[in-house]
Amino acid sequence: MGKRSDAQGRLDDAARAGWMYYVAGRTQDEIATAMGISRQSAQRLVSLAVAERLIKVRLDHPIAACLELGEALRSKYGLRQVEVVPSDPGAASTTVGIAEAGAAEIERWLRRQEPIILAVGTGRTLKAAVDQLPPMECPQHRIVSLTGNIGPDGSAAYYNVIFSMADAIKSRHFPMPLPVLCSSAEERDTLHEQALVRSTLALGAQADVTFVGIGELGPDGPLCVDGFLARDEMAKLVDAGAAGEICGWMFDHDGKLLTDSINDRVASVPIPSCDTACVIGIAQGKKKLPAIAAALKGHLINGLITDEATAEQLLRA
Repeated sequence: MGKRSDAQGRLDDAARAGWMYYVAGRTQDEIATAMGISRQSAQRLVSLAVAERLIKVRLDHPIAACLELGEALRSKYGLRQVEVVPSDPGAASTTVGIAEAGAAEIERWLRRQEPIILAVGTGRTLKAAVDQLPPMECPQHRIVSLTGNIGPDGSAAYYNVIFSMADAIKSRHFPMPLPVLCSSAEERDTLHEQALVRSTLALGAQADVTFVGIGELGPDGPLCVDGFLARDEMAKLVDAGAAGEICGWMFDHDGKLLTDSINDRVASVPIPSCDTACVIGIAQGKKKLPAIAAALKGHLINGLITDEATAEQLLRA
Protein backbone atom coordinates (compact mmCIF):
# COMPACT_ATOMS: atom_id res chain seq x y z
CA MET A 1 0.00 0.00 0.00
CA GLY A 2 2.90 2.33 0.82
CA LYS A 3 4.46 1.78 -2.59
CA ARG A 4 1.16 2.45 -4.34
CA SER A 5 0.67 5.65 -2.35
CA ASP A 6 4.18 6.83 -3.24
CA ALA A 7 3.58 6.06 -6.91
CA GLN A 8 0.25 7.89 -6.85
CA GLY A 9 1.88 10.90 -5.20
CA ARG A 10 4.61 10.89 -7.81
CA LEU A 11 2.02 10.91 -10.60
CA ASP A 12 0.13 13.70 -8.84
CA ASP A 13 3.30 15.77 -8.76
CA ALA A 14 4.05 14.95 -12.40
CA ALA A 15 0.50 15.91 -13.41
CA ARG A 16 0.75 19.18 -11.49
CA ALA A 17 4.14 20.02 -13.03
CA GLY A 18 2.87 19.03 -16.48
CA TRP A 19 -0.22 21.24 -16.07
CA MET A 20 1.89 24.23 -15.02
CA TYR A 21 4.30 23.72 -17.94
CA TYR A 22 1.91 22.88 -20.80
CA VAL A 23 -1.32 24.61 -19.76
CA ALA A 24 -0.23 27.57 -17.62
CA GLY A 25 2.93 28.21 -19.64
CA ARG A 26 5.29 28.32 -16.64
CA THR A 27 9.04 27.77 -17.01
CA GLN A 28 10.81 24.93 -15.21
CA ASP A 29 12.42 27.45 -12.86
CA GLU A 30 9.00 28.86 -12.00
CA ILE A 31 7.61 25.35 -11.47
CA ALA A 32 10.51 24.52 -9.16
CA THR A 33 9.85 27.63 -7.08
CA ALA A 34 6.09 27.04 -6.94
CA MET A 35 6.48 23.38 -5.90
CA GLY A 36 9.47 23.92 -3.59
CA ILE A 37 11.77 21.55 -5.50
CA SER A 38 14.96 21.83 -7.53
CA ARG A 39 14.93 22.74 -11.22
CA GLN A 40 16.23 19.25 -12.03
CA SER A 41 13.33 17.67 -10.14
CA ALA A 42 10.87 19.91 -11.96
CA GLN A 43 12.39 18.87 -15.29
CA ARG A 44 12.10 15.18 -14.35
CA LEU A 45 8.46 15.60 -13.31
CA VAL A 46 7.56 17.29 -16.61
CA SER A 47 9.33 14.47 -18.47
CA LEU A 48 7.47 11.87 -16.39
CA ALA A 49 4.15 13.53 -17.25
CA VAL A 50 4.96 13.04 -20.93
CA ALA A 51 6.32 9.50 -20.50
CA GLU A 52 3.22 8.39 -18.61
CA ARG A 53 1.01 9.88 -21.33
CA LEU A 54 -0.57 12.30 -18.87
CA ILE A 55 -0.06 15.18 -21.29
CA LYS A 56 -2.02 15.33 -24.50
CA VAL A 57 -3.81 18.47 -25.61
CA ARG A 58 -5.38 18.69 -22.15
CA LEU A 59 -4.24 17.30 -18.83
CA ASP A 60 -5.35 13.65 -18.71
CA HIS A 61 -4.79 12.87 -15.04
CA PRO A 62 -7.11 13.96 -12.24
CA ILE A 63 -4.99 15.32 -9.40
CA ALA A 64 -6.04 13.65 -6.17
CA ALA A 65 -6.42 16.93 -4.26
CA CYS A 66 -8.69 18.31 -6.98
CA LEU A 67 -10.79 15.15 -6.97
CA GLU A 68 -11.22 15.38 -3.20
CA LEU A 69 -12.24 19.03 -3.39
CA GLY A 70 -14.69 18.21 -6.16
CA GLU A 71 -16.32 15.44 -4.14
CA ALA A 72 -16.56 17.69 -1.09
CA LEU A 73 -18.27 20.42 -3.17
CA ARG A 74 -20.62 17.84 -4.68
CA SER A 75 -21.62 16.64 -1.22
CA LYS A 76 -21.97 20.10 0.37
CA TYR A 77 -24.04 21.68 -2.40
CA GLY A 78 -25.77 18.64 -3.92
CA LEU A 79 -24.15 19.14 -7.31
CA ARG A 80 -24.55 16.90 -10.35
CA GLN A 81 -21.26 17.83 -11.98
CA VAL A 82 -18.04 19.24 -10.50
CA GLU A 83 -14.60 19.82 -12.00
CA VAL A 84 -11.79 21.37 -9.97
CA VAL A 85 -8.57 22.29 -11.75
CA PRO A 86 -5.18 23.17 -10.23
CA SER A 87 -4.64 26.76 -9.16
CA ASP A 88 -1.78 28.80 -10.56
CA PRO A 89 -1.22 31.80 -8.24
CA GLY A 90 1.25 33.38 -10.64
CA ALA A 91 -0.95 33.25 -13.73
CA ALA A 92 -1.78 36.57 -15.35
CA SER A 93 -4.94 35.15 -16.94
CA THR A 94 -8.07 34.48 -14.86
CA THR A 95 -9.21 31.76 -17.26
CA VAL A 96 -6.15 29.49 -17.30
CA GLY A 97 -7.17 25.92 -16.51
CA ILE A 98 -10.92 26.34 -16.17
CA ALA A 99 -11.27 27.37 -19.82
CA GLU A 100 -9.69 24.07 -20.86
CA ALA A 101 -11.84 22.14 -18.37
CA GLY A 102 -14.95 23.96 -19.59
CA ALA A 103 -14.12 23.10 -23.19
CA ALA A 104 -13.65 19.45 -22.26
CA GLU A 105 -17.07 19.31 -20.56
CA ILE A 106 -18.83 21.08 -23.45
CA GLU A 107 -17.16 18.68 -25.87
CA ARG A 108 -18.28 15.70 -23.79
CA TRP A 109 -21.92 16.77 -24.17
CA LEU A 110 -21.56 17.49 -27.87
CA ARG A 111 -20.08 14.01 -28.46
CA ARG A 112 -23.40 12.43 -27.47
CA GLN A 113 -25.25 10.67 -30.23
CA GLU A 114 -28.74 11.40 -28.92
CA PRO A 115 -30.00 14.91 -29.79
CA ILE A 116 -29.69 17.50 -27.01
CA ILE A 117 -30.40 21.19 -26.55
CA LEU A 118 -27.30 22.94 -25.23
CA ALA A 119 -27.76 26.48 -23.89
CA VAL A 120 -24.93 28.96 -23.40
CA GLY A 121 -24.70 32.20 -21.48
CA THR A 122 -22.04 34.84 -21.88
CA GLY A 123 -18.83 36.09 -20.31
CA ARG A 124 -15.08 36.13 -20.62
CA THR A 125 -14.42 32.73 -19.04
CA LEU A 126 -17.12 31.01 -21.08
CA LYS A 127 -15.81 32.58 -24.29
CA ALA A 128 -12.30 31.41 -23.43
CA ALA A 129 -13.69 27.87 -23.01
CA VAL A 130 -15.57 27.97 -26.31
CA ASP A 131 -12.42 29.21 -28.06
CA GLN A 132 -10.74 25.96 -26.96
CA LEU A 133 -13.28 23.72 -28.70
CA PRO A 134 -12.06 21.62 -31.63
CA PRO A 135 -14.02 21.56 -34.92
CA MET A 136 -16.93 19.12 -34.54
CA GLU A 137 -19.78 17.81 -36.68
CA CYS A 138 -22.92 17.35 -34.58
CA PRO A 139 -25.99 18.25 -36.65
CA GLN A 140 -28.25 16.32 -34.27
CA HIS A 141 -27.90 18.97 -31.55
CA ARG A 142 -29.36 22.45 -31.12
CA ILE A 143 -27.36 25.23 -29.47
CA VAL A 144 -29.22 28.24 -28.10
CA SER A 145 -28.01 31.51 -26.59
CA LEU A 146 -29.61 32.55 -23.31
CA THR A 147 -28.58 36.18 -23.71
CA GLY A 148 -29.08 38.92 -26.24
CA ASN A 149 -26.28 39.68 -28.65
CA ILE A 150 -26.67 43.46 -28.94
CA GLY A 151 -24.58 45.82 -26.80
CA PRO A 152 -25.70 49.12 -25.27
CA ASP A 153 -24.48 51.09 -28.30
CA GLY A 154 -26.18 48.80 -30.82
CA SER A 155 -23.01 46.87 -31.66
CA ALA A 156 -22.59 43.10 -31.32
CA ALA A 157 -21.94 42.08 -27.72
CA TYR A 158 -18.32 40.89 -27.76
CA TYR A 159 -18.60 38.18 -25.10
CA ASN A 160 -21.75 36.56 -26.50
CA VAL A 161 -20.30 33.15 -27.33
CA ILE A 162 -22.80 31.55 -29.70
CA PHE A 163 -21.15 33.01 -32.80
CA SER A 164 -17.75 31.72 -31.62
CA MET A 165 -19.34 28.28 -31.22
CA ALA A 166 -20.79 28.45 -34.70
CA ASP A 167 -17.27 28.88 -36.09
CA ALA A 168 -16.20 25.49 -34.74
CA ILE A 169 -19.35 23.44 -34.18
CA LYS A 170 -21.43 22.32 -37.14
CA SER A 171 -24.87 22.29 -35.56
CA ARG A 172 -28.05 24.37 -35.52
CA HIS A 173 -27.42 27.59 -33.60
CA PHE A 174 -30.13 29.89 -32.24
CA PRO A 175 -28.91 33.38 -31.24
CA MET A 176 -31.12 35.63 -29.17
CA PRO A 177 -31.82 38.67 -31.42
CA LEU A 178 -32.21 41.11 -28.52
CA PRO A 179 -30.23 43.61 -26.45
CA VAL A 180 -28.75 42.29 -23.22
CA LEU A 181 -30.75 44.87 -21.24
CA CYS A 182 -33.85 46.68 -22.47
CA SER A 183 -34.61 50.29 -21.65
CA SER A 184 -37.78 49.32 -19.79
CA ALA A 185 -39.88 46.36 -18.73
CA GLU A 186 -42.47 47.35 -21.33
CA GLU A 187 -39.87 47.24 -24.11
CA ARG A 188 -38.71 43.81 -22.93
CA ASP A 189 -42.28 42.46 -22.95
CA THR A 190 -42.90 43.85 -26.44
CA LEU A 191 -39.73 42.26 -27.81
CA HIS A 192 -40.53 38.92 -26.15
CA GLU A 193 -43.85 38.85 -27.98
CA GLN A 194 -42.12 38.61 -31.37
CA ALA A 195 -42.54 35.14 -32.91
CA LEU A 196 -38.81 34.69 -33.54
CA VAL A 197 -38.00 35.56 -29.95
CA ARG A 198 -40.78 33.40 -28.48
CA SER A 199 -39.41 30.31 -30.22
CA THR A 200 -35.89 30.98 -28.89
CA LEU A 201 -37.23 31.54 -25.37
CA ALA A 202 -39.11 28.25 -25.55
CA LEU A 203 -36.03 26.42 -26.83
CA GLY A 204 -33.86 27.78 -24.01
CA ALA A 205 -36.40 26.62 -21.43
CA GLN A 206 -36.04 23.05 -22.75
CA ALA A 207 -32.24 22.92 -22.45
CA ASP A 208 -30.70 19.61 -21.39
CA VAL A 209 -27.46 21.29 -20.32
CA THR A 210 -26.56 24.92 -19.79
CA PHE A 211 -23.14 26.55 -19.48
CA VAL A 212 -23.01 29.98 -17.86
CA GLY A 213 -20.49 32.44 -16.52
CA ILE A 214 -21.03 33.91 -13.06
CA GLY A 215 -20.45 37.66 -12.86
CA GLU A 216 -19.27 39.64 -9.85
CA LEU A 217 -20.81 43.01 -9.09
CA GLY A 218 -19.26 46.40 -8.39
CA PRO A 219 -17.59 49.05 -10.56
CA ASP A 220 -15.18 46.44 -11.96
CA GLY A 221 -17.93 43.91 -12.68
CA PRO A 222 -18.52 42.86 -16.32
CA LEU A 223 -21.87 44.66 -16.62
CA CYS A 224 -20.20 47.95 -15.64
CA VAL A 225 -16.97 47.44 -17.58
CA ASP A 226 -18.87 46.52 -20.76
CA GLY A 227 -21.19 49.51 -20.45
CA PHE A 228 -24.49 47.77 -19.71
CA LEU A 229 -24.94 49.45 -16.31
CA ALA A 230 -23.82 52.84 -15.05
CA ARG A 231 -21.75 52.97 -11.87
CA ASP A 232 -24.57 54.56 -9.89
CA GLU A 233 -26.99 51.82 -10.99
CA MET A 234 -24.47 49.19 -9.93
CA ALA A 235 -23.91 50.90 -6.57
CA LYS A 236 -27.65 50.86 -5.87
CA LEU A 237 -27.81 47.14 -6.67
CA VAL A 238 -24.95 46.33 -4.32
CA ASP A 239 -26.51 48.49 -1.58
CA ALA A 240 -29.78 46.60 -2.08
CA GLY A 241 -28.00 43.30 -1.37
CA ALA A 242 -27.15 42.03 -4.86
CA ALA A 243 -24.32 39.46 -4.83
CA GLY A 244 -23.88 38.42 -8.46
CA GLU A 245 -25.42 37.90 -11.86
CA ILE A 246 -25.91 35.13 -14.39
CA CYS A 247 -26.84 36.18 -17.93
CA GLY A 248 -27.79 39.58 -16.50
CA TRP A 249 -30.16 38.13 -13.88
CA MET A 250 -29.28 39.67 -10.51
CA PHE A 251 -29.45 37.60 -7.32
CA ASP A 252 -28.84 38.24 -3.63
CA HIS A 253 -26.52 36.46 -1.18
CA ASP A 254 -29.08 33.69 -0.74
CA GLY A 255 -29.17 33.10 -4.48
CA LYS A 256 -32.66 34.53 -4.87
CA LEU A 257 -33.42 36.67 -7.93
CA LEU A 258 -33.96 40.32 -7.07
CA THR A 259 -37.40 41.78 -7.63
CA ASP A 260 -36.43 45.17 -8.98
CA SER A 261 -36.37 47.23 -12.16
CA ILE A 262 -33.06 45.79 -13.38
CA ASN A 263 -34.32 42.21 -13.61
CA ASP A 264 -37.50 43.52 -15.19
CA ARG A 265 -35.34 44.83 -18.03
CA VAL A 266 -33.26 41.68 -18.60
CA ALA A 267 -34.00 40.26 -22.04
CA SER A 268 -32.25 36.92 -21.40
CA VAL A 269 -33.95 33.55 -21.28
CA PRO A 270 -34.67 32.73 -17.60
CA ILE A 271 -31.97 30.55 -16.09
CA PRO A 272 -33.11 26.95 -16.79
CA SER A 273 -34.39 25.02 -13.79
CA CYS A 274 -31.92 22.71 -12.06
CA ASP A 275 -34.81 20.25 -11.70
CA THR A 276 -34.84 19.57 -15.43
CA ALA A 277 -31.39 20.61 -16.70
CA CYS A 278 -27.74 20.39 -15.79
CA VAL A 279 -26.76 24.04 -15.23
CA ILE A 280 -22.97 24.36 -15.06
CA GLY A 281 -21.31 27.55 -13.85
CA ILE A 282 -17.73 28.26 -14.96
CA ALA A 283 -15.98 30.70 -12.63
CA GLN A 284 -13.05 31.15 -10.28
CA GLY A 285 -11.30 33.78 -8.21
CA LYS A 286 -11.63 35.83 -5.04
CA LYS A 287 -13.67 38.59 -6.71
CA LYS A 288 -16.27 36.09 -7.87
CA LEU A 289 -16.45 34.14 -4.61
CA PRO A 290 -19.59 35.87 -3.18
CA ALA A 291 -21.41 35.43 -6.49
CA ILE A 292 -20.43 31.76 -6.84
CA ALA A 293 -21.36 30.99 -3.23
CA ALA A 294 -24.75 32.68 -3.63
CA ALA A 295 -25.49 30.86 -6.91
CA LEU A 296 -24.70 27.55 -5.20
CA LYS A 297 -26.73 28.39 -2.09
CA GLY A 298 -29.78 29.35 -4.16
CA HIS A 299 -29.47 26.31 -6.45
CA LEU A 300 -29.24 28.53 -9.49
CA ILE A 301 -26.59 26.08 -10.73
CA ASN A 302 -26.11 22.38 -10.07
CA GLY A 303 -22.71 22.03 -11.69
CA LEU A 304 -19.45 23.93 -11.24
CA ILE A 305 -16.08 24.19 -12.95
CA THR A 306 -13.59 26.10 -10.80
CA ASP A 307 -10.05 25.96 -9.39
CA GLU A 308 -8.52 24.66 -6.17
CA ALA A 309 -8.28 27.98 -4.34
CA THR A 310 -11.90 28.89 -5.05
CA ALA A 311 -13.09 25.38 -4.13
CA GLU A 312 -11.30 25.57 -0.78
CA GLN A 313 -12.90 28.95 0.00
CA LEU A 314 -16.35 27.69 -1.01
CA LEU A 315 -15.98 24.75 1.38
CA ARG A 316 -15.06 27.12 4.21
CA ALA A 317 -17.96 29.45 3.45
